[in-house]
Amino acid sequence: MLEKIDRALGGREPDGDGLASSGVIADVAGIANRRSPWEAVQLARNIQRPHSQELIGLVFDRFQELHGDRGFGDDPAVIAGLADLGGRSVVVVAQQKGSSTEENIARSFGMPHPEGYRKAIRLFRLAEKFGLPVITFIDTPGAHPGPEAEERGQAEAIARSIQVMGELEAPVVAVVIGEGGSGGALALGVGDVVLMMQNAVYSVISPEGCAAILWRSASEAERAAKALRGAGPDLLELGVIDGLVPEPEGGAHTDRQAVAAGLRRALVAQLDRLASVPLSDLLAARYDRYREIGSFADPSAAAAEKAKPWWRRALGKAGL
Repeated sequence: MLEKIDRALGGREPDGDGLASSGVIADVAGIANRRSPWEAVQLARNIQRPHSQELIGLVFDRFQELHGDRGFGDDPAVIAGLADLGGRSVVVVAQQKGSSTEENIARSFGMPHPEGYRKAIRLFRLAEKFGLPVITFIDTPGAHPGPEAEERGQAEAIARSIQVMGELEAPVVAVVIGEGGSGGALALGVGDVVLMMQNAVYSVISPEGCAAILWRSASEAERAAKALRGAGPDLLELGVIDGLVPEPEGGAHTDRQAVAAGLRRALVAQLDRLASVPLSDLLAARYDRYREIGSFADPSAAAAEKAKPWWRRALGKAGL
């Protein structure tokens, strides 16, 4: 993705060499003491880890929260509003877990309802209208699974959020700060640049859920975590994300100020970078990014033709 942005810039890099100049890890070779996937899961879920609300207060110069989806109500699992960052106004949308049992209950353990995603969409449209870049913080085990969420259109809200982000005429930087689970995370994850905290995780399903499906036992969660390759370094190797924001040796909760300062540097550098790219090029590169994920080899034309069913090959020969 960043190579496409560089080509759109015509070789111009407004802020040094982008990720590297902002202290972000862009190559797994630069990771010291790489943790196992299961260790990363435990750190990402640590209740003492700084969550979105705290990071927003530390990273941004000013934040004004906006509430409600203008349709049903306000979802406390999603924080959204306007902020200042390095002299630039931005729109921030973040998923919020709690730092205690009581707060987690109030925040639905960071699992948004449909109105949370619709609030996010409202803010995305606001950003587009006023030409503001968007920053999202992802930290959820997944969308809320309750019947009330399904009744209010959970799947449609997630799908619409993904669609809106994919077509949004504004620069988008997404950051997985803790646990990024399933479509509930992807609904805020369609960005021009996608970063992760070093010990965050991002996966289509939780290790426990995967283990229950594949091995009929949640006790195989550690095995599933390794197979899913959802830790930051794995996703950097696979090209799913663009870089990792470093954390202290013991995890982000051991030095909140240092983590926030590193995240701020990374966000400012990437917004400076994206501001120089025409929106049409950003949109094209954003589309290509998600079309190419998971594509490791292109079959030859002959192999592709052979793979077609006989009736489609026959129609092709007939010019139909």
